[in-house]
Amino acid sequence: MNLKDRIKALVELSKVLNKDNEELAAKVLQSKLYNQWFTEENSWKSIEAIKTQFLDESILNDWTSKYQIKDRSDIKKIGLVLAGNIPLVGWHDIMCCFVVGHKTLIKLSDKDKFLTPFFIKQLEAIDSRTSQYFEIIERLKDFDAVIATGSNNTSKYFEHYFGKYPHIIRANRNAVAVLTGKETDEEIKNLGADIFEYFGLGCRNVSMCLVPQDLNWERYLNIWHEGYKQYAQHNKYKNNFDHNVSLFILNKTKYMISGSLIVKEDPSIASRISSIHYQCYNTQESLTVYLTDNKDLIQCVVSSNEIEGIDTFRFGHAQQPKINDYADGVDTMNFLTTI
Repeated sequence: MNLKDRIKALVELSKVLNKDNEELAAKVLQSKLYNQWFTEENSWKSIEAIKTQFLDESILNDWTSKYQIKDRSDIKKIGLVLAGNIPLVGWHDIMCCFVVGHKTLIKLSDKDKFLTPFFIKQLEAIDSRTSQYFEIIERLKDFDAVIATGSNNTSKYFEHYFGKYPHIIRANRNAVAVLTGKETDEEIKNLGADIFEYFGLGCRNVSMCLVPQDLNWERYLNIWHEGYKQYAQHNKYKNNFDHNVSLFILNKTKYMISGSLIVKEDPSIASRISSIHYQCYNTQESLTVYLTDNKDLIQCVVSSNEIEGIDTFRFGHAQQPKINDYADGVDTMNFLTTI
């Protein structure tokens, strides 16, 4: 297959990713029954994002035109260790390898093992030649390069075992929000989406807010409660919420609370499920210094204002990455085209 054929297959794939596809709907339900974090709403949200942001023909053509992608007689084998924090989080890596023309050896996350095989099966039904590009495996071996995503602990394991190969290894990152105190009610509600979507489990979810000293937290918490109180009805989320409240009480930790979110002052960017941290800033200069010094822990920054020297997303857009918004800021396509 040449690049044009591969792009055509991806565009055709987008046409079957609809709620009226009974087989796909069954896989979405199966994912929910197997992993309660993967609600049907969240799975469909991921599917729709892939369909509109990744599988649009004009987007694919424009994206691939920026790289030197040549027809290959020597297909490389790329080992992929996929994360499972949100549905289909590893699809972007799979798609990058496919459009470049490499074969993927896919180690699925145990938390997300139904939707990705469905996507691959559909590609093979569209064009049988795609079967040479995908293999789902239990153990990685006989590969030429690796892209592995995991926790801070597993990333050390990955470095040890895969360090001698060309690799991209990703660890924990989170999104940071910069507040001014002048946000509108709509902007605050949109920021809530960055916090709550996918139950806060994504690397692009906001877990830390940088705020002015006099921020009116009550206003923010009230708006988030009204917009996202339904999250407290989810069993696993509620269990984490109750556990964390109990833990903070026992440890005499100061915190603020709404019906579905805990907020506490803490310098750590990563926070527990159902909670976010905050730190105060005094000047724009100190804000830029903080974001620059912690860039290796930050996946993206959301703000209502531009911040000099920092790429930002608007509130409500943290979980809507474009096709060239690469995880950890590492250009996956450049890596794959230069191996």
